[in-house]
Amino acid sequence: MYEVRNTMYENKEVTMKSRLAIGVLILLALMIVSPFVALAAEGAHGESTTKEAGIGEGMKRAGYGIGAGIAIGLAGLATGLAQARIGSAGIGALAEDPKLIGNVILLVAIPETVVILGFVIAFMILGAP
Repeated sequence: MYEVRNTMYENKEVTMKSRLAIGVLILLALMIVSPFVALAAEGAHGESTTKEAGIGEGMKRAGYGIGAGIAIGLAGLATGLAQARIGSAGIGALAEDPKLIGNVILLVAIPETVVILGFVIAFMILGAP
């Protein structure tokens, strides 16, 4: 008789894609602007901003920070996506056969090594001279 329509969620996929695109653009803008902010902060502490005073040092430190952030961020994102799929499949397998608990725990723990390697790479980047 009467059709109730919720127009708020009709284009859910489109809105999620646009939110993701906006988030990526904001992230890229921050990555572009942050070295200049670090450079300005270096010059604001009373140091001269000439080449002899090491104007590139602030940019170098900002680049190290951005690289370390990307290493951890992408590793965490990849791990989260992998664990989401592995976890949901593992729960389905456990519903059918509860004896598979050891295998499921092992399979969920394997992607965590990616994050650990991301942390190691980030520490290597930050420890670079």
